[in-house]
Amino acid sequence: MSTLRFHAVKESLAFKPVSINETERRSEIFGRNVFNENTMRQYLTKDAFVGVMNAIQYGKKIDRSIADQVASSMKDWALSKGVTHYTHWFQPLTGATAEKHDAFFETIGGGMAIEKFGGSQLVQQEPDASSFPSGGIRNTFEARGYTAWDPTSPAFIYGTTLCIPTIFVAYTGEALDYKTPLLRALNEVDNAATDVCKYFDKNVKKVTSSLGWEQEYFLIDKMLAASRPDITLTGRTLLGHSSAKGQQLDDHYFGSIPNRALNFMRELETECMLLGIPVKTRHNEVAPNQFELAPIFEEANLAVDHNSLLMDIMGRVASRHNFKVLLHEKPFAGINGSGKHNNWSLSTDTGVNLLSPGKTPMSNLQFLTFFINTIKGVHEHEALLRAAIASASNDHRLGANEAPPAIMSVFIGEQLTKVLEELEGVTKGKLSPEEKTELKLNVVGKIPDVLLDNTDRNRTSPFAFTGNKFEFRAVGSTANCGNPMTVLNTIVAKQLKDFKIEVDKLIASKGLKKDEAIFNVLREYIKSCRNILFEGNGYGIEWEKEAKKRGLSNNRTTPEALKARVSKETIALFEEMNVMSKIETEARYEIEIEAYIMHIQIESRVLGDIARNHIVPTAVKYQNILIENVKGLKEIFDKKFTTVSNEQINLIEEISGHIEAINVKVTNMIDERRKANSIEDIEKKADVYCNKVKPFFEEIRYHCDKLELLVDDEIWPLTKYRELLFTR
Repeated sequence: MSTLRFHAVKESLAFKPVSINETERRSEIFGRNVFNENTMRQYLTKDAFVGVMNAIQYGKKIDRSIADQVASSMKDWALSKGVTHYTHWFQPLTGATAEKHDAFFETIGGGMAIEKFGGSQLVQQEPDASSFPSGGIRNTFEARGYTAWDPTSPAFIYGTTLCIPTIFVAYTGEALDYKTPLLRALNEVDNAATDVCKYFDKNVKKVTSSLGWEQEYFLIDKMLAASRPDITLTGRTLLGHSSAKGQQLDDHYFGSIPNRALNFMRELETECMLLGIPVKTRHNEVAPNQFELAPIFEEANLAVDHNSLLMDIMGRVASRHNFKVLLHEKPFAGINGSGKHNNWSLSTDTGVNLLSPGKTPMSNLQFLTFFINTIKGVHEHEALLRAAIASASNDHRLGANEAPPAIMSVFIGEQLTKVLEELEGVTKGKLSPEEKTELKLNVVGKIPDVLLDNTDRNRTSPFAFTGNKFEFRAVGSTANCGNPMTVLNTIVAKQLKDFKIEVDKLIASKGLKKDEAIFNVLREYIKSCRNILFEGNGYGIEWEKEAKKRGLSNNRTTPEALKARVSKETIALFEEMNVMSKIETEARYEIEIEAYIMHIQIESRVLGDIARNHIVPTAVKYQNILIENVKGLKEIFDKKFTTVSNEQINLIEEISGHIEAINVKVTNMIDERRKANSIEDIEKKADVYCNKVKPFFEEIRYHCDKLELLVDDEIWPLTKYRELLFTR
């Protein structure tokens, strides 16, 4: 074992994990460090409290006097908890969160100082926007950008800093973050869904989009991870031969959680409780050293904030336990990668989950309305939904044996498929009394019983109905949920808006009753979106052929998928729904395609460095040892030399072949990278990186991994899979 590997493993085995002593109930500490409704009731005046709640619930503007009161109370609360600084916490298009800390401390002359925080500091700040991705919206010399308070997501304390969730926009008003378009999309789906709900209940005044994410991740010993340049710089292993034992025994999945990992989870969950992140579920995932954490459902905007915050907290807590968290979608070849399933639904302010069947035919007609409209929305915009989860890292996962394919389809189960088939047979136009009774009692009325025995899942489906929600399973583990949630809520809002127009038209022009008009529109929707429904194995080549016949897109790579981002249909959709302007949409496309290029570029450089500066020299060193061995054998055995040394010579030749192949392929990869870098057109550059540079990764890896099996373990420079995955 090499010196670096030896010390890394030694440090890992010698580490004593942090012991966690939980003395308080989770319910008692939940939200303790959050300026939530309960805290506001204690610190705010009645007028200030009402003002903030109106902003949260109804989107009303907070005037300056109220903002000053809120800021003063927020400061007093924070100071009582030992806070010294505040920051506007936002989510730029880098994929990470951002913050700039300012102290409450201010001098007032005469050697005196005070803690100061007013409404102007709460509501708006002006961070330097020059170094954040803007997709051409802002020039580098135009540094001005604004962060603005989002009162719907409560401020929280992390460490000694008061964090205020904000949006981030350019000086000219365009969104430069994930939150701004999401808030717009949530507003649109609220309006559209509320209008449709009034067909069934006039008392509905608001519809909320909810999200429950499931975060998968790997826990790797920090010292072992630090010994791997590829993990350090790219978040994944670019090479490494599979361990003799991987996940084939299925013994890790839902198994007993290792003590060290459990201690990490307990501290992480305590941090989450204090910050109001309602984490509930923890378990071992399929691959060794892979785990999952999932919360209780929340309003979508808050859930997105909580997931972004969680990913940051995970890294900090892991470091205290001598772990490194790997969120990459495919950090290890040959075993499961990590996703972030987005469980999505819509709920009314009257307490009804619109994707959950009720006890009466009328409530089930409401369920069918939102259920079928969601399917129709996905059918109309499946390529855009695929683009919403496209990234260089997620490309490694989509279509693998544990993840959905790149083809977007909807799974609803056999029984609900039969329900839709029966609805498809509804008489067009007016229904007779007998038809109404049969439809409501024998079809719609049976839905709760149908769903009772229809909760199975299809792990190969990217978008599956799972009883009272849709599960968007194709989202990657590194993703900001704001991106897919913006797209999903926008396409559903658009579909519900169109649905209401069609229903109202039938009522006005054809004289149909409300229920009859709804059934007629739903009937046509079922016919038109049948192609998106798929119950079978999404991994098979048969599905690829079938999907092509159905006219569904199969964009396997990010450069292919992202083109849907800037199609005429997408630009028109976002503009009509007031979610993003054409400038904002095109800017995001440019940012995402540039991010893809840079990820592949970095991985190419790291792989070339490891292959030439770590693997090849080690192989040459071992080859020289073998050559000396052969020389010694020749001196000892003389005439019998050829027979005795045959195996060693073959091994020397085999090593030479792999060394030569690595050097040739690394040179060719670098040449292709140089060609790509000379291309100015961003789309063409991405295509070259995808189709000319990236293919060398597996070819170079193949020869490096073969050398790992041939070279003496004592001198192999990189920590191996068996050490990374089974050191606990």
